[in-house]
Amino acid sequence: MTNEHREQELAVGFIMGMTYRRIAALLQHRIKDYDVTPEQWSVLYQIDQAEGLIQKEIADRCGKDKPTTTRILDLLESKALIYKETGKQDRRSFVVFSTERGKALIRETLPIEKGITDEVKRCMSDEEYRILLDLLDRIHRHIGEQLERRES
Repeated sequence: MTNEHREQELAVGFIMGMTYRRIAALLQHRIKDYDVTPEQWSVLYQIDQAEGLIQKEIADRCGKDKPTTTRILDLLESKALIYKETGKQDRRSFVVFSTERGKALIRETLPIEKGITDEVKRCMSDEEYRILLDLLDRIHRHIGEQLERRES
């Protein structure tokens, strides 16, 4: 195995992180006029897709920890893109809904986000894209299992 191949194998997390940051930067550039970051957009999108989620569900769907999710929810609320209601089953929790303004923002920006996916697809075949998604999903599940084992 050459040094270059060994370095590539060791750097998978680095390469994935760099790629994520570039994709996020492209999305940020394309949605800058909407006054939301890609992180805020992804949380708002999840809320818009499944109205009435609790904070833990939002965090799980976005792959974020609770403090980060709380911070993003507070920002989205201050921008009048979401609102919170006290939970019916558990008064200590709250459920989150998107406002009409939040729904409109998602409707306007969803084609932009889909354009990012199209941009990624331009550098590979449909089959390669399907394989990429399968591999990323497999890595995601595998690392998740490793983390769960450490926590238990």
